[in-house]
Amino acid sequence: MTSSPDPQELRAALETLTTEAFRPDLSEIDRLPTLDIARLMNGEDAAVPAAVSTQLPAIAAVVDAVAERMARGGRLVYAGAGTAGRLGVLDASECPPTFGTAPGQVVGVIAGGPSAVVTSVEGAEDSPELAEADLAALSLTPDDTVIGVSASGRTPYAVGAVRYARSRGALTVALACNAGSALAAAAEHRIEVVVGPELLTGSTRLKAGTAQKLVLNMISTVTMIRLGKTFGNLMVDVRASNEKLRARSRRIVALATGAADDTVEAALAAAGGEVKNAILVVLAGVDGPTAARLLEESGGHLRAALVAAGG
Repeated sequence: MTSSPDPQELRAALETLTTEAFRPDLSEIDRLPTLDIARLMNGEDAAVPAAVSTQLPAIAAVVDAVAERMARGGRLVYAGAGTAGRLGVLDASECPPTFGTAPGQVVGVIAGGPSAVVTSVEGAEDSPELAEADLAALSLTPDDTVIGVSASGRTPYAVGAVRYARSRGALTVALACNAGSALAAAAEHRIEVVVGPELLTGSTRLKAGTAQKLVLNMISTVTMIRLGKTFGNLMVDVRASNEKLRARSRRIVALATGAADDTVEAALAAAGGEVKNAILVVLAGVDGPTAARLLEESGGHLRAALVAAGG
């Protein structure tokens, strides 16, 4: 394991980071009325989308590179510590029910392991070797993508993850909230959303965390759109694992086709409950097995399957 960093060196390093900067104008925030504090915080949060917008070309380039690899069977892996790691785990865990991704297709790796999602694991973020071990367990390939997530851009776990992934030939991406970071230097693609000092000095679960959540939302969502996991803005690969999602499945088929309820129910029955297949059954006038074959031949892209069916 890596030895503990020298306290003086670490303090000096933190003092150079925008995300750690002290704001004297907020030094008496605790004396303000609650509504005024809430207004201040809301004003701070409002600046985050503008900071993200400066990185849209970089985000789009990442999405295209990720989608190309995932279309070949590659995986999308997020790696981070603390808040950044938890956000990666959250985004990964929401992909199967939202987009019908296979288990292990989108993965969140956090310093300290699964228990670190709910409990702080002291020292885990300081170990690049731990990151290497966590990623080695995934047997990375050149079709995989590893996104290191770190507000500071210096977290050893995230930097170690990106360096190891790059050594294995995987695509590497840095997502940080400081410019010119060690994480960005280690990766092929860099997304640096500079949101400025936090309302509470160094509390990067605030603006930095919000920025990271927005970017991860964008990367996973737009990648899935590129992979044909949607039809327009409808989640046609949604996995109907509960009553709410089954109701949503029926609604999606109805919105996509304009069909009456009884037609929607019949199509879903013919398609084994698969939304995308049911839409093809209705719009192309084919049976369930034919819909499944057309979608398989089109790589899961509904629009291409419709064209192939003459729809």
